[in-house]
Amino acid sequence: MDLLLKFGLSTVLGLIIGLEREMKRKPVGLKTSLVISIVSCLLTVVSIESAYKATGSESGVSITMDPLRLAAQIVSGIGFLGAGVILRRGNDTISNLTTAAIIWGAAGIGIAVGAGFYTEAIVGVILIIISVEFLPFVMTFIGPKQLREKEVSLEIVVAEKKNIESVIDTIDEKKVSIYKLRIRDLKDGNHAIYVKVGIHFKMKTTDFYYLLSHIEGVKHVDLDRID
Repeated sequence: MDLLLKFGLSTVLGLIIGLEREMKRKPVGLKTSLVISIVSCLLTVVSIESAYKATGSESGVSITMDPLRLAAQIVSGIGFLGAGVILRRGNDTISNLTTAAIIWGAAGIGIAVGAGFYTEAIVGVILIIISVEFLPFVMTFIGPKQLREKEVSLEIVVAEKKNIESVIDTIDEKKVSIYKLRIRDLKDGNHAIYVKVGIHFKMKTTDFYYLLSHIEGVKHVDLDRID
């Protein structure tokens, strides 16, 4: 019954973590989180049980084992899986770091359940969900300016150099924070503006796109919202 309780609880907690990622259409979703949580629990149980059974042998040689030896390897080994979901986009933006952390968290929850720390595992999942779902929402109202902004990456192509100033002035008029700015001359005579900005969370991303695309001299706008 104790074994069934451990596997059942690790399944439920892994399900909760996986659903949060699945609803956001992230690379690691329901099935991956379930497998990580259940297998981490299984390996922890096997590690503990093996340590207690390996107290000696028929030849009289004393054998001692660390009860959490396998669990320790889970923590380091899960890093390879987490690294696989981290993406570097063409605009030098790193994404899916939260998902990689969630993978590590799912493994930790499985280890905690396998070791018999049920209350700690449940509290851990609750705090994880609060941290990634509710706290960011609250911070958009009471946090500093940077936390009330949505990060947007832009590639704007203009026909003439004088249009670059119009684009920058328009961004400044909307009190949009500019985090990074790069300007490059293209071979066809046009000019590309690569800029990473933070817009207020209440401003619609589409409205910001329409605003930029209607600036005189702007030929192309490529907008990528960074979550």
